[in-house]
Amino acid sequence: MRNNLWLICLGWLFTTTVSAQQPPTDSIYSFTLDEAIEFALENSYQSINARREVAKALKKKWETTADGLPQIDGVIDYQNQLKQPVTPLPGEFVGEEPGTFVPVIFGVKQQASATATLSQKIFDGSYLVGIEAAKSFLQYTDDVEEKTQLEVRKGVINAYGSVLVAQESVKIFRNNLIALEKNYLETKKIFENGLAEEEDVEQLQITFLQITNQLSNAERLEKIALQMFNLTIGITVNSNTVLSDTLEDLSMKNMDQSIITKPFIMENNIDYRLAYLLTEQTRLELKLEKSRALPKLTAFINYGTAAFDNDFVFLDSETPWFQSSILGASLNIPIFSSLRRSAKTQQAKIADEQAKTDFLRTQQEIELNYNTAINDFKFSIESYDIAKQNLALAERIEKKNQIKYSEGLATSFELRQAQLQLYSSQDEVLNAMLSIINNKAELETILNTPTTNK
Repeated sequence: MRNNLWLICLGWLFTTTVSAQQPPTDSIYSFTLDEAIEFALENSYQSINARREVAKALKKKWETTADGLPQIDGVIDYQNQLKQPVTPLPGEFVGEEPGTFVPVIFGVKQQASATATLSQKIFDGSYLVGIEAAKSFLQYTDDVEEKTQLEVRKGVINAYGSVLVAQESVKIFRNNLIALEKNYLETKKIFENGLAEEEDVEQLQITFLQITNQLSNAERLEKIALQMFNLTIGITVNSNTVLSDTLEDLSMKNMDQSIITKPFIMENNIDYRLAYLLTEQTRLELKLEKSRALPKLTAFINYGTAAFDNDFVFLDSETPWFQSSILGASLNIPIFSSLRRSAKTQQAKIADEQAKTDFLRTQQEIELNYNTAINDFKFSIESYDIAKQNLALAERIEKKNQIKYSEGLATSFELRQAQLQLYSSQDEVLNAMLSIINNKAELETILNTPTTNK
């Protein structure tokens, strides 16, 4: 009974502990854009794995370093000669007739030994290159992590803006639908009283059904956009998330064009640094192939003990064990490889030249990407200004047509055209604001201006 009580208590404690470690599924998250970026840099799936890659690189560096440090190996051997080899000896050695042979067994049937060997590299060109390559690889991994953080930041900005656009679209469609429904019902009532054409009702009904369908689609897209945002920052897709910033505030904040006046320093670009490290890799590979022609010097010292007997007496304290120790050095000098080493060196040299050419091409691509990002950013601001003007015009045109239609001076078709033009202008303004946010993020990524804390 007491044992059962202990099991129940332990089970309750384990369940409570696990439940405490798991975040509640109904928790509500609230983020400004900056808070979302900070959260994603710490918790997104890409950021977590990027940090693990750095940790792996640190271990890899130590693995390479330890290869040139003292190594100690221990060997324990046991042999039991089930059928011992026989050696024939001339008969005259043991007093037999000349020309005859006597079978003799040398040695004992069983033996055991234990040996420990300390070895140390004195000189190995490939090891020195390996140390240099390990440092370069660690730097490469650090830069890959930084690139991941930049991409995560840009992804969060894009996802955040997409959610805000989806939410604004739903609001606009709902407001438009309310106005359309009012027009439709009023026109339908007038038609029923015989004071309007049936076509007027049908024209408004077409628009009403279209906007109803678009509203349903916008509501679904809003849900999907929010799930994409949750996935981007590293929480479950169905989490309850609230975005604190507004689309208009973010777009106004990102309209600051001072970033365009900042000098473009190519060396700060993360793709430039990664491409440069790739040229370092091929340079070290060439250096490694050249180092294979150098001699290698190693030293070692060992200490061992062994025992021999026809029976298994190695665990007895009376069994005599015989000690031995060797100190030595080995110098390996490459002399001739039938030009094999030369061929590999030439291959590495060609690969190094290819990497340098790719590096030049990468620099030109980065320059082009920068110029394109500048143009896209400027264009998005200009498009926003024009979209705002068009929206104001479309609102006035739609309002005038509403008045004309109510007074019988405009047809339902003309009203519908004015409404569709208004809806299109509203959509253009939303897309223009999102383009400003996204293009600013792209430009910041190329300039590597945001601070991403590792």
